[in-house]
Amino acid sequence: MKVAAFQLAAGGETSAARLAAITAHIADAKRAGATLAVFPELAIPGYGAGDAIKDAARERGDEQLTALARLADQSGVAIVAGIALERQGAIINAAALLRPGEQPAVYAKRQLYGDYEKALFRAGETPPPIIELGGLKAGLLICFDVEFPEHVRDLAKRGADIVLVPTALPRSPAARFIARNVIPVRAFENQVFVVYTDWCGVDARFAYQGLSSIAAPDGSRLAAASESEPAMLLADIDPGAFSASKEQNPYLDELRAD
Repeated sequence: MKVAAFQLAAGGETSAARLAAITAHIADAKRAGATLAVFPELAIPGYGAGDAIKDAARERGDEQLTALARLADQSGVAIVAGIALERQGAIINAAALLRPGEQPAVYAKRQLYGDYEKALFRAGETPPPIIELGGLKAGLLICFDVEFPEHVRDLAKRGADIVLVPTALPRSPAARFIARNVIPVRAFENQVFVVYTDWCGVDARFAYQGLSSIAAPDGSRLAAASESEPAMLLADIDPGAFSASKEQNPYLDELRAD
């Protein structure tokens, strides 16, 4: 399976403009031979949109989810994108996986980061499902989730080959360490692929770290973006190519229940 991960430029565009940009990026991914395209956290409303995120979720969230599903059906490319949705009277920060011809899979972020997110969203309570995708088993996390090793380990123990992580990582020295060091370690210690897709640039509230990457089970980066420029990262996801790493580092097989 070939994956395209899109590091997007933050800014003041409308939700409609962002959806149009995603549509264009999907066409780019398809031309490059990718069958999966991954976009950042809250890719449609914009992470820094503040209270407007709530209004967008209530008024257009499910409509936007339907538009993404239609785009997946029309393009033949599976899509993972951050989106805000209203569920049971509350707003969730969600990652949606849209597969051609399939019902959407939606995961609500469990680890909300800071006062900003906690004021906007209700934390999810359900672990992400394991989803069949291109012959692989995929799990979803969102940004801060992946910084907790327990969440990635849970997905790996349930059979995930790849973890898809829409992200909105604000710029800081700690964020640079997370993007450059923690993400490859999450891949290595669980012998999975990790697709980590951030914004870059600035919006009305935040400056973003960039440094999106696709990490392999041996801890290497199959593709990586800069701190400041939009990018389409491409990588072939082939677990068989890393069988030697899994044999040398059998963490899941050797994990003691006690």
